[in-house]
Amino acid sequence: MTLPAIFDRLRLPIIASPLFLVSGPDLVIAQCKAGIVGSFPALNARPQTILDEWIHRITEELAAWNRDNPDRPAAPFAVNQIVHKSNNRWEEDMATCEKWQVPIIITSLGAREDLNAAVTRWGGVTLHDVVDDRFARKAIEKGATGLIPVAAGAGGHAGKLSPFAIVQEIREWFDGPVALSGSIANGGAVLGAQAMGADLAYIGSPWIATFEANADEGYKQGIVEGAASDIVYSNLFTGVHGNYLRQSIVNAGLDPDNLPEGDISTMNFGSGGNTEAKAWRDIWGSGQGVGAVKAVESVADRVDRLEREYLAARARLAL
Repeated sequence: MTLPAIFDRLRLPIIASPLFLVSGPDLVIAQCKAGIVGSFPALNARPQTILDEWIHRITEELAAWNRDNPDRPAAPFAVNQIVHKSNNRWEEDMATCEKWQVPIIITSLGAREDLNAAVTRWGGVTLHDVVDDRFARKAIEKGATGLIPVAAGAGGHAGKLSPFAIVQEIREWFDGPVALSGSIANGGAVLGAQAMGADLAYIGSPWIATFEANADEGYKQGIVEGAASDIVYSNLFTGVHGNYLRQSIVNAGLDPDNLPEGDISTMNFGSGGNTEAKAWRDIWGSGQGVGAVKAVESVADRVDRLEREYLAARARLAL
């Protein structure tokens, strides 16, 4: 499996996933300088006009880094587009991405032929996140360059399939770029993702607990203190099943072990819960891999750690 040339500059085979409300220019620039793909959701830039400023800054700072560090070039960056009828600004956002020739577009909640064709025309690649083989096939049929299988245990909106199962099924027919998502939080897991057939690891939750992340300090500490058993899978907060930190649910006055199914806006909790609690802002997304995160640290230090773990895992397998 050959990756597009755009990934040749990676220090490690990692894409930092776009984190709603958390990922911004500071985080993305630090990730790219450290040698992994940095990304952010277009919707984090508010109002819409701010998106142009963000991409301008990222582009200029990474270009300056490359001029000053020719032996350690920055990795490319990505912008996440929510391609769903509920997002009434995606066309404006795509026009801004085209203006700056964004190298990687990550699409979610829908695959569009016109979007994929546009990105291909300007020389970029598109990666579409999917939760099963059926959606994977649709994405490739509509022109996506590659796939992001979102397996069980991923932070935020997550699938239910084992990473072994979903990668196996996709690799039966697809030999293009695959970035696996789901509880990957250390270097050994990155190598494991490659061993089962993925090209890249798609990592989210560990970046929340970094200095550069735009996250509440309580959220960062929740990631540091959390373990797999602290992750709750529910569709209450957005109508779509996702993984969330147990303590944030408790803080909202809800019982994480007895959450109803459905949409929180239609629920009557009486005096026992806070219906004003919002997903992502108050109810914090997190993957099951957070047990690997032991401290809030810089992006550079976290990537250094991932590299040490990755190389150590490779060395163990070579024995």
